[in-house]
Amino acid sequence: MRIDVVGGGLAGCEAAYQLLKRGADVVMCELRGAGSTPCHKTDNLAELVCSNSLKSEAEDTASGLLKAELDLLDCMLLKCARESRVPAGGALAVDRELFSKKVEDTLRSFGNFRLERKEITSLDFSYPTIIASGPLTSDALAKAIAEKLGAEYLGFYDAVAPIVDADSVDMNSAFFASRYDKGDPTDYLNCPLDKEEYEAFVRELVNAKVATLHEFDKREIFEACMPVEVMAKRGEDTLRYGPMRPVGIRDREGKRPYAVVQLRKENEQATMYNLVGFQTNLTFGEQKRVFGMIPALKNAEFLRYGVMHRNTFIKAPEILTPGFLLKEDGNIAFAGQMTGVEGYVESIASGLIAALNIYAKASGQEEILFPATTICGQLQRHISAKSDDYQPMNANFGLLPPTGEKIRDKKMRKVAYYKRGEQDMMRYLNDRTI
Repeated sequence: MRIDVVGGGLAGCEAAYQLLKRGADVVMCELRGAGSTPCHKTDNLAELVCSNSLKSEAEDTASGLLKAELDLLDCMLLKCARESRVPAGGALAVDRELFSKKVEDTLRSFGNFRLERKEITSLDFSYPTIIASGPLTSDALAKAIAEKLGAEYLGFYDAVAPIVDADSVDMNSAFFASRYDKGDPTDYLNCPLDKEEYEAFVRELVNAKVATLHEFDKREIFEACMPVEVMAKRGEDTLRYGPMRPVGIRDREGKRPYAVVQLRKENEQATMYNLVGFQTNLTFGEQKRVFGMIPALKNAEFLRYGVMHRNTFIKAPEILTPGFLLKEDGNIAFAGQMTGVEGYVESIASGLIAALNIYAKASGQEEILFPATTICGQLQRHISAKSDDYQPMNANFGLLPPTGEKIRDKKMRKVAYYKRGEQDMMRYLNDRTI
């Protein structure tokens, strides 16, 4: 059985390994070596472009749970990461060159692996294929994808607002209300500020440190996706006439706040809320500090920080199954950030899941869907669940259903999520052969 993999990044390399160990002949097509991208520095497989950290392994983190699940699934890239790790506290950080070398050496150790350095410009494949070409997919391949799927199913985003854990919002300050009482009042959680709080917030916001954009990110995005800190610099009251406008909103006492930040439900369970209109290019540390000046968010736990960068992604819920397979053609799968997963380890997970499912499809087996209590399972559900405003998502506990236990200590509550997810993955794998 031959299965092709387009892209030699994290998702593509993990997908290739999972297929190789199951006996498939794998041909990997990688642009770098025949061409280049605006962000990669080498032709190495699995090159880490930005940070060299794969985040925490701790039991009270969603990233830790995802790693535990992937360990149970024999994830090759995590093994390579641990063999090339460098000191980074509780995070799994790596020596980039050593990590890439170990990944490539592992793949080349298989006699059924072939690497071809070339650009793919069409989706007319002779063999089952996983497309894992990354957020900086070449223009030619992006065009081919758009032609295959329909241009309306290919998206781009320049700015994403932060998401906070619902349980971390101070409900003594926040209140539910919709503007002008339209719609369901529980759709929006409002975080009011008085005049003094608002002015202090704006002062810190305009002077906060922003993240440095890569050259390939520097495009005309500000008018369409204006960062909140840029808006604030246009005048002290700009935000009060923009995303923090209080008109049509009344608090519990029937009064209109001086300014208000609206939080909108990110999922049906209302465990996550995004900050409406708060696209930002502040550094993650500054987002936590400055947005923490909003009284209701003083102890907020950020499940995802705001980001501004180029990312090509498919509108997965319309076209992909939970197994990352194309609904109209199960011989094609997608993996990596292109599918709407955000982060290194999440991309690795998507490659692993796509490989398992395209192999299952080619072998006449049923699609694999991991338990809803696991991060892997929820990432599968995220990329395939109907959504009116689909956006990339990273691993976080807000994706998971409640444990049903009343655990007051926040850390121990997260550990309970971790243990349940790990145990449920173990039970799932004991019940079937993958």
